[in-house]
Amino acid sequence: MTGTNTLVIRTPEGVEFGLPLAGPFSRMLAYSIDLAVIVALGRLLQQLVQPLRFFGEDLSTALITAFYFAISLIYMSLAEWFWRGQSVGKRVLGLRVVEASGLRLELPQVIVRNLMRFIDALPALYLVGAVTCALNRRRQRLGDLVAGTVVIRTPKLAGPNLDELRGSKYNSLAEQRHLAARLRQKVAPEVARLAFEAVLRREELGPASRLALFHELADYFRGLVAYPPEIVEQLSDEQYVRGVVDVLFTRAR
Repeated sequence: MTGTNTLVIRTPEGVEFGLPLAGPFSRMLAYSIDLAVIVALGRLLQQLVQPLRFFGEDLSTALITAFYFAISLIYMSLAEWFWRGQSVGKRVLGLRVVEASGLRLELPQVIVRNLMRFIDALPALYLVGAVTCALNRRRQRLGDLVAGTVVIRTPKLAGPNLDELRGSKYNSLAEQRHLAARLRQKVAPEVARLAFEAVLRREELGPASRLALFHELADYFRGLVAYPPEIVEQLSDEQYVRGVVDVLFTRAR
């Protein structure tokens, strides 16, 4: 880390990328919005257990408590998994959960960090989580530490001028529109930014480091979406990544 407000990711080739970390205040605001969603869902489910009051107030209270626990865990986990690290609150505040190395989350990490949320909330007002976050350089609450995640700010990415980065105006990857759309769907914004930075700063790398970096990126993108061999077999790793960057940062044709 080179700063308290930035998560710095350093590749084996010596290239550094910075992701702005979310602070405790913005995270609490985001969770306040999520809590409102959870309460709204909980009140709907409360109506379902109203008939059970006939069997006793204790049973009804226990069921309602269990419902809120389940709703909180299921809502937060599903939202962060399907929205790639975001819940309703995080979307509103421009925050995102990422794996500590800056890559996409895995489902077990999502579940673990949300299970730990109930410990972070102890003894009240998220005291454990707030103290842990304040004392940690990466601003991680206890759940983040256990799951190996961080929360970053995701400012809207400005559309870059790709004319000087493409290498050629024709992009065979973009011509396969259904595959290009799938690529846009699967690539997380942080990974897209990393690829763009790699293309932008490629001249700063030595020949060996440049080859290694683009080989790693190209392999990653090839694993997400399989293009027909006749489309990509003539492309070098760097050309492939530049084509991907073009697809990600240019509006669908």
